[in-house]
Amino acid sequence: MSDQVISIIALVLIFALATFSAVHLGVLAIVAAFIVGSTVANESSDDIFSGFPGDLFVVLVGVTLLFGIAKSNGTVDWLVNAAVKAVRGRIALIPWVMFLVTAVLTAVGAVTPAAVGIVAPIGLGFAVAYGISPVLMGLFIANGASAGGFSPIGVFGSITNNVVERNDLPGSPATLFTASFLFNVGLCVIIFLLFGGRQLLGRIATSGGKDKDADDGATAPASLRLDLPRALTLLGLLSLVAGALFFDLDVGLMALTISVVLTLAAPKSAKGAVDKCAWSTVLLVCGIVTYVSQMERLGTIDWLGERVASIDAPLLGALLICLIGAVVSAFASTTGMLGALIPLAVPFLLTGQVGAVGLITALAISASIVDASPFSTSGALVTANTPPDQRDLVFRRLMAWGLGIAVVGPLVTWCLFVVPGSL
Repeated sequence: MSDQVISIIALVLIFALATFSAVHLGVLAIVAAFIVGSTVANESSDDIFSGFPGDLFVVLVGVTLLFGIAKSNGTVDWLVNAAVKAVRGRIALIPWVMFLVTAVLTAVGAVTPAAVGIVAPIGLGFAVAYGISPVLMGLFIANGASAGGFSPIGVFGSITNNVVERNDLPGSPATLFTASFLFNVGLCVIIFLLFGGRQLLGRIATSGGKDKDADDGATAPASLRLDLPRALTLLGLLSLVAGALFFDLDVGLMALTISVVLTLAAPKSAKGAVDKCAWSTVLLVCGIVTYVSQMERLGTIDWLGERVASIDAPLLGALLICLIGAVVSAFASTTGMLGALIPLAVPFLLTGQVGAVGLITALAISASIVDASPFSTSGALVTANTPPDQRDLVFRRLMAWGLGIAVVGPLVTWCLFVVPGSL
């Protein structure tokens, strides 16, 4: 039995054990990396730890710490009030505003973790204040990041278009961006209907802080004054946005730095913020990514791609590539998948039986719409910023959504963009 097959079997066992036992999934994943690495791959502990996502760890801790401070000192509640006034209290519009804000951030060049890390805590603050499903809000934010990410100057779009150009394939950046944006908008319409959006229609947050026509009794936070700690926190959040967009600074390191400055400037308002970091989620996500990184080192991902490339039926091979891209991206880096899987599609594209623009568009969308999975950075940030009493529920819902969309999404994009053969 090959190392690649063993690593796949071990991954299945990890999820089975986590489902039917009380063992933490992140711990299981790290233990599996240790066992497989020591017994099968002949890896040292340094090799195993090389797959630990230190950058993702810092992003999750830094962002949740910063917004823990923002929640403690009332800045999040102040932002909730300000945004509700901007949409004239129409609660049903709030998720769409969060979708557009996140899309704009990624469309102008913000990396997905930075955009989601900035918007998710604020959006989930709205969800708590106005009885919006945190699953609905989280999916809108994650899909907003995907919708904007494929603009010609977005990170996803730049990577995809560069890979296409390097492989001398025909491409259409405008088609890629438009198709991705519209697909995500359509997906959010479905999400809105599935996760309680219809109950938000007609609900108005009145100036008195009451949620008119709300069945759940949710109330808006009381009007808050913009005092010095909150003003400093807002300045820190704006600095986080500017650093991510214009100076390409690491969002996790920036968030930690801003948190330290805010704590020194206003110690009382930052008290208890460290306890609000979602440590369980951090362990879970980092553990899974550590194991998936080992699978990449073992060549499991490339091995799967080679098996697909050997299929004689181009349309079936195209569908399988989209499926692999979606499933793997749900647990690993979408950016990495875009750079790795497009070259695997070259043999199909050279036959002329599959349209290059159509397959690349289908693959790009398939690999990105699963980012709401709690094992991906966007989904992890959403889960980490969910109130603790709802965190387990949101994790399970996002996991079910991520796994479901990893199967349905590629099939739909394949039918829309590949099968017609017009692109």
